[in-house]
Amino acid sequence: MISTRALTYRYQSGPELFFADTEVAQGGVLLLRGASGSGKSTWLALAAGLLTPSSGQITVADQAMQTLSRLASDAWRAKTIGFLPQKLHLSAALTVHENLAMAQWAAGQSQNEDALRHALTALGVDHLAQRKPAQLSGGQAQRVALARAVLLAPKVLLADEPTASLDDESASAALSLLRQTAERASATLVIATHDSRVASFFSGHVNLQTLFCTTQPA
Repeated sequence: MISTRALTYRYQSGPELFFADTEVAQGGVLLLRGASGSGKSTWLALAAGLLTPSSGQITVADQAMQTLSRLASDAWRAKTIGFLPQKLHLSAALTVHENLAMAQWAAGQSQNEDALRHALTALGVDHLAQRKPAQLSGGQAQRVALARAVLLAPKVLLADEPTASLDDESASAALSLLRQTAERASATLVIATHDSRVASFFSGHVNLQTLFCTTQPA
């Protein structure tokens, strides 16, 4: 479950961002829409514990985010959140396989080769396991990062423009994996997107909500 109340965030330079109160049930899907600069990526960062609200409250998977220290937030995020940011943050020194194995290690889990292989195969990048990020195309790197995000069957999946670099076939595969992973783990799925294909894909979901981000007070 994700719940927000009177949530705001202000960067040192730029407008204060105001977010409408939101209540997303466990297993629900939330689409974040809005113009560039309206706060979609900021909302995801707040939900992941990467930013602390300027005011208001956000609770994710029964955890009040504003009460966590930075160290506690890092440990909680590794175990609870699958996060696909716009900047993919794959370690350049590690192979694709090692990048995913590192995610298992960060969450305190032993290496699970079957889960790792399944995540890569589901997105059609299993043949890239021994390559390093610099050897991947933009679309391939996007799929590898998505495989890492869904690897641990997290309670909450956060995806920032997950289809931005993908053709129609790859976008459909990525969205199918996000949906299937969320459904299998009863996880809450939040996607920030400009892509009309995403809204169309989830249009029939029974627990779908849309939040339009804005720089105006909610």
